[in-house]
Formats: sequence, structure tokens, C-alpha cells
Amino acid sequence: MKPFKDLFQLKDHQTSVKQEMMAGTIGYFTIVYIIAVNALILSEAGIPFEGAVIATILTSFLGCVVMAFWANAPILLVPGMGINAMFTYTLVNSGGLSWQEALAVVFVSGVVFMVIAFTKLTPVISKAIPQILKEAITVGLGMFLMFIGLEKGGLIQRGENAIITIGDFSELKVLATIITFLVTIFLFIRNVKGHFLWSIGFGTLLGFLFGIEPTLNSGSGFGWQEYGSVFGQLSFAPIMKIPFWVAVFSVTMVLVFENIGLVQGHVNMAGHPHKYKKAFQANAFSALTSGLFGTSPTVSTVESAAAISAGGRTGLTSLTTGVLFLGSLLFIPYLKWIPDHSIAPILIIIGGLMIQNIRHMDLSDITEAFPAIFIIAMIPFTYSIADGIAIGFIMYPVLKLATGKAKEVSVPLYIIACLFLMNFIVHSFH
Repeated sequence: MKPFKDLFQLKDHQTSVKQEMMAGTIGYFTIVYIIAVNALILSEAGIPFEGAVIATILTSFLGCVVMAFWANAPILLVPGMGINAMFTYTLVNSGGLSWQEALAVVFVSGVVFMVIAFTKLTPVISKAIPQILKEAITVGLGMFLMFIGLEKGGLIQRGENAIITIGDFSELKVLATIITFLVTIFLFIRNVKGHFLWSIGFGTLLGFLFGIEPTLNSGSGFGWQEYGSVFGQLSFAPIMKIPFWVAVFSVTMVLVFENIGLVQGHVNMAGHPHKYKKAFQANAFSALTSGLFGTSPTVSTVESAAAISAGGRTGLTSLTTGVLFLGSLLFIPYLKWIPDHSIAPILIIIGGLMIQNIRHMDLSDITEAFPAIFIIAMIPFTYSIADGIAIGFIMYPVLKLATGKAKEVSVPLYIIACLFLMNFIVHSFH
């Protein structure tokens, strides 16, 4: 155990091997639900389910290991909620990219993220975008996740006389969603360790009792052969087209702004704010590898707070979580039994938590409030995170110009708005 103590400087951090490994284990059980949830969302983009599961596991393993050895921080890196919805529903289903081309977008976004993280561009970009627009992106992502969760659980559906209408509550699937949601929110509010994992188990058991067919057919086997059709399957075919670069820009924006806040919060919570730079760099490298492994990008997950609260102070915490993720490969055959109504409540709750960021938004200035409100509204309404961001980013400088406040807009934001506007014009005449 001595090498661990020296490697992760446990004495300097006033912690022990036992404390760090316990914190990493708690972190794992708090975040392990992501394996099933991420794989199910990616499978809707066309990625084979078992391949998506293995990609999620391997990416999470590598991300946590890189964080452990590069930054020595107790931060867990796994494919992020919100950005996975962007991958499937915006880039593929709405944007017309194949999942292979979307993986190329993830890879290029990772390269850009690396450039930002390893240079002085981080503060430049952070200052260029108004805080209210950054918060609006998070709130809009939350609305989108909640919308997808409600739809997945059958609580809302396409209406005949309206765009959306309430679901059929006489259906067993909808009833199962409601019961599972009540159990999930109860466990979450009570802060039961591994709450989402328990709720997935409960929802799956309820599905068996109600005779509800699982989302995917059950199967056996490890799935390495299926993973061969996912690993390294990036396609750069549309790299010379504007929509590809709009997608890259949108993904990068979400990655950078989401992680700046999350990483800063985590290193401060752990009492080591000086680790911010290296933790942010580890985050960028992990996001880059996500595209190669075959999944949407990793983020510094909110659930890292559970590991830090449990006493995690060093990279040994994230290393423990990463190793446990690798052990999850043994449970792949059982993940196919998980039905939609088990996943829907988690999407709804995580979406709701992201929407809470609206409390940080100062909506007193109309020229700032309306662009932010349009981002929040247009992300779920257009089913496109990229279009929602674009509309808000175009509206902000336009309203500032119209009210004689042109100097309040940074030069980079004018350039970004022009690029988004050009993309809309090109699309209109395509």
C-alpha cells in the first residue's frame, strides 16, 4: 500500500487508502446507472446496444484513470447526461448525421476542447459568453432531458389536436413509470446511497411483474464482437460541410461551459482549488477519447460530489471508481432487461436538477432575458440543442445593437453569432 500513499500523496491530503477506496466505491454506486442510461440513449442513434455499453464502461474507466494520475483529483469522468441526448437527438436524429459521423464530431470537439484546456483560451472564451447564456444552455438541456424522460415513460405523447398531449394513464407502461418515478424521487430526496441504481432495479422488477417487455431483447455473451463495429468507427465524410462544424462548435460550447463550472465546484469542494487546471485538462483528454471508444463525450459528473462528501480527496478515489467500472463488463448481458420506464424517471429528475439553474439568472434586462429564454424554449421545442443555442446567440447581439448597447457584446460573440446566422441562411437555400 506504500506506493499508493506516495503516488497520491495521501499524507499531505490528510486521508488514507481505506478512506479513498471507500469514497471511490460510493462514487461508483452513485454513478453506475450511467452505463444503462447512456447505452439506451446511444442505441436510439443506431449504435448497437452492447457496443454502447462497452464504450460507456471503457470510456468511464479511462476517464477516471486519467483524472487520477494526471490531476490527482477525486473527480469522476463518465459520459454526460444532456450531451448524450444532444448526440442522439440533435446530431443524428435531427441533424441528419450518421452515428459514425457524430462520433467524428465528438472527436474533433475533443481536439478543440484540448486546445482550449491546454492554452490560455479558457478564460478568454468564458469571458466572451455572457453568464446568462451559459446558464440558459444548462436550463435548456434540463428541459430537453425532462421532455425526453416524459416521452420515454409514456407520460406525454404526440397529440391529434395539439403538438403534445398527456399520455394514456390506463397503459401499464405509464402506470409503471409513475410508480417507479415516485420510488426514485423518494430515494433521491432521502439521499439513499445508489438511489438511481436501486430505482432501475425496482423499475425492472416492476416490469417483470406487469409483464412489460424490456426495451431490448435479452441476450447472453460478452459483446466484444459487437463492440468491434463501434470502436474507432469515426467517419469524417462531412468534415468539409458547414453543418459538421456547427455541430462541432455546439458540442464544444456545451462541453467547455458545463465542465468549467463542474470542475471548479468539485476541486473547491475537495479543498484543493489549485488542481483546477490539470483536472480540466484531464477532462478534455477524456472527451477526445470518447469519440474513439464510440460514445458521447465524458463530463466531470455531478455525482463526484458524493465521492468527495464521503471523504475522497485524491486521485485514488477516481481510480477506485474506474476499476469498479471495468468490473461492470461482467454484467452486460443483464442490462438488456432494463425497460424504458426504469430510465424515464432518472431523465426527468436529472433534467429537473439542471432546470434549477434558472435561479442564477438575472432576467431584469430584456436584452439579456429574451435570448436566454429563447435558448431554454427552443432547445426542447426544436428537438435540437444546437439550434436552440444558435437562436439565443444570434438574438443577444441583435437586441444589444437595437438598444444602443453594442459595446456590451464581445468580439468573439459577434463572430459566433455571424457563423450561426450563416449556417441558418445556407440551410434555407440548400
